[in-house]
Amino acid sequence: MSEGQVSPTVRPGHAYAGVVIRLPDPVGRELQDWRESFGDEQAGTVPAHITLMISALEENWDDLLAHVRAVAARWEPFHVEIHGTGTFRPVTPVVYLRLERGSEQCAALHRELRSHRMESASPFEYHPHVTLAHGTSDEVLDRAQQMLRAYRAAFLVDRIHLYEGDERGAWHVRDSIPLGGTSADHRDAH
Repeated sequence: MSEGQVSPTVRPGHAYAGVVIRLPDPVGRELQDWRESFGDEQAGTVPAHITLMISALEENWDDLLAHVRAVAARWEPFHVEIHGTGTFRPVTPVVYLRLERGSEQCAALHRELRSHRMESASPFEYHPHVTLAHGTSDEVLDRAQQMLRAYRAAFLVDRIHLYEGDERGAWHVRDSIPLGGTSADHRDAH
């Protein structure tokens, strides 16, 4: 986001919890490189991902982690296919990749994460996507939307990642949580 722009979801000086699906490599790295090439200042803050939930961090972290783990335990792995671009303009300066497959599962996960422990910090209706460019010029957003209009990739989602966004706006991975207990739970420092 450019200096002076204010996110409608994340406010400076507040801590947040973020639950995301990180895109596996090589797809994740490729899309990270594309986002950086479009001059998106947020490109280096979190790997390429699909956001499931961003919530103000007002609860005890251990309670929130237990809630996210309980939701993940009820889910089996599922496939996602991304194909083509879309935009949230003129509401927000974002160009994204569309989910052609897996969108319903992401929306259902988002609904299950919402509870007394986790409420969405976004004022917008949830729309699963992979951000390509955010907060850049209209010319760059147009270029991003055009260049990746036919992009297609597919991958298996077998875990979700829990991040903590600090008061300075930096995001730090806190946990990698398997869906349905598919493998041993582990901390992930990437």
